[in-house]
Amino acid sequence: MNKVMQLDDVVAGIEDGATIMFGGFLGVGSPLKSIEKIVAKGVKDLTVVSVVNSYPGGGFDLAPLFAKRQVKKFITAHTGTCPEAIEALKAGDLEIEFFPMGTWIEKIRAAGAGLGGVLTPIGLGTLVEEGKRHIEIDGRTYLIEMPLRADYAFIAGARADTSGNVEYRGVSLNSNPVIATAADFTVAEVNEIVPVGEIDPARVGTPCVFVKAVVQGHSPAEHQSIFERLWVNTGRLQAPATAA
Repeated sequence: MNKVMQLDDVVAGIEDGATIMFGGFLGVGSPLKSIEKIVAKGVKDLTVVSVVNSYPGGGFDLAPLFAKRQVKKFITAHTGTCPEAIEALKAGDLEIEFFPMGTWIEKIRAAGAGLGGVLTPIGLGTLVEEGKRHIEIDGRTYLIEMPLRADYAFIAGARADTSGNVEYRGVSLNSNPVIATAADFTVAEVNEIVPVGEIDPARVGTPCVFVKAVVQGHSPAEHQSIFERLWVNTGRLQAPATAA
């Protein structure tokens, strides 16, 4: 089955109030083009699930969604890198639900695997345990954390074939493979789309069974240029010398 779709057509189906998961970590391994399209559509009252929110200092990755007040609730492990999210929180326009990073990813993994929940001792005796059920096993107490699913998951990979097998590279392996399993409609944004058989099966990080749509993201050259400009602008990379 050819799962290649136009990104505009995919985003057109997103409605106000949707729950959306985004892969990536601080903008690296994030579906940047998909985020841009969702921002442009103006869909609002979203519940967004992402391990962190944006590249440090804001203005990139998920930051525009918070700046435009499109996010009603954010489910995450960390939010301090995004000034736009902090401002929305202080203004009362954003609810944030925190989980320890390991618990956050395990809740998503449980949803993708069809499990009824996760047992963890992490959070006992803290605010994390408020309102949650406890269970005792072999004399030890655990919290019961429920699975975490979404209407949409937007993941980012280096390559995908037309049937939806995704190959990752570098840091994009962070949360993308797990997130891909836990949504009703998973969209793989990739730098390159290749024919079936082009990707070595041993390099497939997300099998096609989890992917509903493959969309063209920025090309490898465009992707590199975006991050070079970002790193120069934020002082993490020296600007290349120009000819006199």
